[in-house]
Amino acid sequence: MRRSAGFTLIELMVVTAVISILAAIAYPSYQNYIVRANRSSAMQFMLYMASREEQFLLDASSYTATIGAGGLNLAPPADLATRYTFTVAVTAGPPPTYTVTATAIGNQASDGNLTLDNLGQKLPADKWKG
Repeated sequence: MRRSAGFTLIELMVVTAVISILAAIAYPSYQNYIVRANRSSAMQFMLYMASREEQFLLDASSYTATIGAGGLNLAPPADLATRYTFTVAVTAGPPPTYTVTATAIGNQASDGNLTLDNLGQKLPADKWKG
């Protein structure tokens, strides 16, 4: 009798099982990586907003709650806008203050919200540390 070349059904099932186990381990790590990368992008945009708020203060002697036209003239990047909603809360003072908030939405919601104020205080602190 001559033996056929190829794989047996058992060999294919073992390979499929091993690949499935590896995928089950790797996929959650990949998802966590994506969430952290999105958070980092949001933090970078918030710091840029804070910089623009300080420029606005120098020009207008007050902060602005308007992120778009007529205020900071900013718009979050398209991919970031599907993961966070950005708002600015301004208090007239004296002294004037602001707080930038990034509210997580969609798949990012499990990560929580981020805040940054005019004094540079960042909450939650553990997320800002990386």
